[in-house]
This record gives sequence, C-alpha cells and structure tokens, in this order.
Amino acid sequence: MSITILGVNHKTAPLALREKIAFPNETVDKALYSLYQHPLIEGCVILSTCNRTEIYLNYEHQTDYIRLKGFVENWLGQFHNVDLEQYKNSLYWYEGQQAVEHLMAVASGLDSMIIGEPQILGQVKVAYGIAQKNQCLSMTLEKLFQNIFHVAKLVRSQTDIGSNTASVAYAACLVARKLFNDTTKLNVMLVGAGETIELISRYLKPHGFNHVLVANRTRDKALKLASLIDAEIISLPDIAHRLKEVDIVISSTASPLPIIGKGMVERTLQARNHQQMLFIDLAVPRDTEQEINELDNVHLYTIDDLQQTVENNLEQRAIAAQKAQYIIQDQAEQFIDWLKARYAVDYVKQYRSNAQSIKRELEIKALNAIKQGANVDEVFAEFSHRLTNKLIHAPTQTLLNAATHDCDDCFKVLSKGLGLKRH
Repeated sequence: MSITILGVNHKTAPLALREKIAFPNETVDKALYSLYQHPLIEGCVILSTCNRTEIYLNYEHQTDYIRLKGFVENWLGQFHNVDLEQYKNSLYWYEGQQAVEHLMAVASGLDSMIIGEPQILGQVKVAYGIAQKNQCLSMTLEKLFQNIFHVAKLVRSQTDIGSNTASVAYAACLVARKLFNDTTKLNVMLVGAGETIELISRYLKPHGFNHVLVANRTRDKALKLASLIDAEIISLPDIAHRLKEVDIVISSTASPLPIIGKGMVERTLQARNHQQMLFIDLAVPRDTEQEINELDNVHLYTIDDLQQTVENNLEQRAIAAQKAQYIIQDQAEQFIDWLKARYAVDYVKQYRSNAQSIKRELEIKALNAIKQGANVDEVFAEFSHRLTNKLIHAPTQTLLNAATHDCDDCFKVLSKGLGLKRH
C-alpha cells in the first residue's frame, strides 16, 4: 500500500495554468468516478482551491508507481483538454512519507499562500466528504484523512500558527484600505456568497463602508451574508447596471467564465466620470477579465497579487510553522509505521492461512488412511514428515535464492527471522 500526490499550487504554477486544471464543484463527482475506474487505484480524493489542485491516491503495489504516474498525468490533461507536456515543470509528485507530510502541511495551513490560514482545513474536509460520498475512499485513505484532521487540530492548539490575522480575505481588505482613505464614503460590491466572501465581509464590517451590495446566483445563500453586514442583495445579471454605484468589487465565485468583462467596466467608468475603482478577484478561474487592468483608474488584484501584500505580516507565523513542521514529521512517521505494519499483517495472515491449508490437507489424508486400516504410528510419522517438509519448503527456497543472488542483507534478515545462528 502506498500514498502518492499529484498537484500544482501557487508556488509552482501561475494563475493561468491553475485555472486550466481546476475542478469546479460540478465536475468533481465526474472526475472522481472517472479516476477511480483505473484498476491500479485503490482510493482517490481531489482537492481544488484557488491556490492548488491536488489529487491524492492510494495504490496497492510499489512497482505500479511509474505506470500510475503516467496514467494520472494523461488523465488530468485529457479531462481538462490541456497539453500538460508543456507544463511538466509546474507539476509535482509526492510519494510515501513525503506525500503524507505534504497533505498534513496543506491541511494545517503551512503550504498556503497565507501561512496558517484556516479556510484550507474546511476545504480539505469538503474534498474528503465528496470522495466519501462517491465511495472513492480506501481504508488507507480513510485512516490518513482522520490523521490529517487530528494533526491540523494539534498544530492549531500547540503553536501560534493562527494567532496573527493573515488570510486572503484579510489581504483583500488591506489593499482596499491602502487605496482609499475614508471607507465611510465608499460603496462595495461582493460577488459570491461562499466562505471567502463571508470572511471578507467580517473584515469589512468594522470599517463602516457606506453601502455594501451582495451579488449572487441564488438569493437564499446570500441572505445570511447580507444579514451579517446589513447589505443589499442583487442578482448576477444586475451587476452590469449597478456597477457604477460601487468603488470596490471583491469577487470569489465558482463560475467557469468571467462575470465582469472589459466592456462592462469601460461603460461603468464613463458613468462614474472615470473615478477610480478597485477590483479584487479571488476566484479560480477568474471572475474578472484580465484586460480591465489596461483601463485608466482601474486597479485589479488577483489572488496571486495578494501574496506580496501580506508577506510582511507573516514573520511570527513562519516561526510557528517551524514548530508545526516537527509535529507533522512526527505524526507522518507514525502513520507510515501503521501503514507498514498493516501491509505486513496482510502477508502474515496470508502466510498463516497457507500453513493452515497445508495442515488441513494432510490431516484429511491421514484420517482417511487410518479409516482404511493403516497403522496409526506410521500414518502419524508420515503426516509429521510431510507437514514439516511443506512448511519449510518456501523459507528454504528463499534462503537459497538470497544466497545465490548475493543478497547479503536479505539473507541476514531471513536468517534472523527464522532463528538461525550465524556460522
């Protein structure tokens, strides 16, 4: 049994590539089903966020790794209709303990753009839940993810990784504050009503913005958010004619296509007498066309841009991250030990089962011989002789093979395991 990870993230791949291989919510079920059909794959989970797309896999035999790697890369490219050959340097693979440590670091917020940000743990739990719903979890992945959630809790409770406010949502608010001095005269439009937008709304609330609009595809989901910040709810089609009323637009939706285009913003600027506007696009794929950045008096920040904004606030979290890494390394080693033990137990069970089968076969022959009048002592002696020979046959052949193939380490391990003295 082994664990492996294929992924790209904000450290290895630009936003343009991450957009191409992201899995919108409506495609994850289909992707899991397609991936799980491969005979080498025992279990799989897909995590797709603004900053990363990662595929977690459990497979049976270590020798299958190269074949599995080739299949999954081809599958990912075909699923998204992307030629991944030109992006090979952006992909990363982690295997065994390195894979376990990486996933623990991801869930604990250590691998995030904003170190220690708490949203990622919820996203990992959602990815796990979707895989569980689709029955794509092996027992090994079940155990791994339960360990992951435990480790993330340990990191939060035993380090200061979450003590200083630093998240994508907070970074977005920092940008807005730097660009505009008096927030009480500003109007804001929030596009989307998910977790990121909800966090942003909580950061916005103390700054007393003049008016906030929440644009969302469904009204019901926006109601809770609107009640938190006393906002007005509008539909996505309303954005085009309400955009001229706002100074700041912060968006984070799961839309596969841009919601706000260059033409829409040009018309808005004319209606606003070209007063400056700030667009903060936290979505992957992007909600806002990149071309609006070409317009005068328009400031566009994507999720990648925010990393530069918050770097100065992360020194203390970086110190806490070092302590967290020790926790992760220790917990990963424990999980790998469990995995190895489980792997060995399966072989031990098989070995014992084989021995029992041999014994039962010879017992039946011995009992039949006794029923047919054979001498009991002779039958018993024959039974003992045959049982001994059959039981020692496999270990004997293995010892001889290890010796004749100059595998000294194998020979020593086998000798010790069989209780043999060194000559």
